Amino acid sequence: MSINIPIVDVLKNIDSQSCPRSINFHCHTTSSDGSMDPIELIKQASTLGLKHLAITDHHSIEGYLKIKSYLEKSHFSISPTNLWTGIEISCLLKGCLVHVIGLGFDIYSQPIQPYFHGEAVTGSSLRAENVVKAIKESSGISILAHPARYRIDFPTLIHEAHLVGINGLEVWYDYDLSPTWSPSQLVCKSISQLAKKYKMLSSCGTDTHGYSLLGR
Repeated sequence: MSINIPIVDVLKNIDSQSCPRSINFHCHTTSSDGSMDPIELIKQASTLGLKHLAITDHHSIEGYLKIKSYLEKSHFSISPTNLWTGIEISCLLKGCLVHVIGLGFDIYSQPIQPYFHGEAVTGSSLRAENVVKAIKESSGISILAHPARYRIDFPTLIHEAHLVGINGLEVWYDYDLSPTWSPSQLVCKSISQLAKKYKMLSSCGTDTHGYSLLGR
């Protein structure tokens, strides 16, 4: 359940201090390769006081649906934590396998349905430009996840991401896998500068796979 504001407005206000205690737009549950049950995760998010959250399981929205059902049964008119739709999709960008996060999309939109089946797609649907198109046609925002984790250098990948229409970058990310999540300052600042250069949105997330939303 999200509040009645566009996801773009949330992304425009993200900075180095937003994650992990205010906004988390990259985390995983047992619906893909995470350790936390979706209900456990949303309870923890609420306890931490997170304002905005997206479950970004790999090729799955099951975690989101479980949380949505739980919140409805709990009779929350507005969730203590604003829950947005999210997904992490594997795709090819400049011949490199990357992850693109979709945020704020309509789960009932047909173009994005092929990416909900628990594993990466094949053929032309694997191309980044087609993933971006599917997210856009489903009223969502596309984000290049952790740009500095791939075999191609991040300035080259970010330039290509801009060319194919990816809306934003996961600017603030803990590449050092710190015990308590903290953005890797030098690389994140460089990515932030490129986001501004290409007029792309900035996102952040812990990429949590474990039992705490304060770490990876």
